[in-house]
Amino acid sequence: MRSTQAYQEIFSSHLSSLGFEKEPIGLYKPISYIIQLEGKRMRPVLSLMACEAVGKDPISALAAATAVELFHNFTLLHDDIMDEATLRRGQQTVHHKWDVNTGILSGDALLVTAYQQLNTYDDFLFSKLTKLLSETALLVCEGQQYDVDFETRDNVSIDEYIHMIRLKTAVLLGCALRMGALVGQASAEIADSLYEFGVNLGIAFQLQDDLLDTFGDPKTFGKKVGGDIIENKKTILYHLTRAHATAKDLADFEKLMSSTPQNEDKKIKEVKSIYELIDARQRAKEQVTTYTKNALDALNQSSLADNQLAYFTAFAEELMLRTK
Repeated sequence: MRSTQAYQEIFSSHLSSLGFEKEPIGLYKPISYIIQLEGKRMRPVLSLMACEAVGKDPISALAAATAVELFHNFTLLHDDIMDEATLRRGQQTVHHKWDVNTGILSGDALLVTAYQQLNTYDDFLFSKLTKLLSETALLVCEGQQYDVDFETRDNVSIDEYIHMIRLKTAVLLGCALRMGALVGQASAEIADSLYEFGVNLGIAFQLQDDLLDTFGDPKTFGKKVGGDIIENKKTILYHLTRAHATAKDLADFEKLMSSTPQNEDKKIKEVKSIYELIDARQRAKEQVTTYTKNALDALNQSSLADNQLAYFTAFAEELMLRTK
């Protein structure tokens, strides 16, 4: 098996060959724009890794990996509209650079294009892959709705929050791995183990994101630390604080997290001080460790060879040690 960077290069080369520079420009230029804002590409990388891990050439999984990545970018376009976000990966969001109608329509076209990628497979595999992607897509929509619902609820439990990010974020990682395994003709047992590895890793990944946004190093994080606090987002740190703060600290915290202050740095400092009082950072780290362990446990229960397991283990550890 190869390094993560090698898989990224294989995928990026393939993605650039798809050719979104076509007419009508108003539809395809925003698509080209969003997919060129390269993120970690971890979903397609996982698809390629899974395919090679079960003994097949990862090139055969490129279409499936592309379907997952294009679907992911479709969700980003629509999420940014719903969140009224102005930045994505440090650049203007599509609906902000163009307009909302463009963001919606280009997102829809991305979704259709994602499914078209699977046309390269034979009927039997095509059926399995489209069924999996459709089931996953609906779960992602459910997760997004829970996220929207939670914005107006004050009694969201930690378990509910975890369930939401499982649906909104984590199941797509599981889907990416299972798709790669299906293309590689893996056994059901291995495909299931890889799926559970991906889902638990996805939860850990999002929890780590929550941590980095507040406690990351500004020099390496790539954006302003404390953005979630400024936007009053209900991250794992928010839910841990509600679960463990004293009545007085909770009252102060809720007042802060419903405010729009003129001095953003002062708000960030005050919220972080409450996080430190209830040891929210350490509690969140423990959650990250738990779900990373769950991911590795699922992996180790499979019949993959030790050298194959080592690649996935290294990938998981690399994600958890990231600083951005």
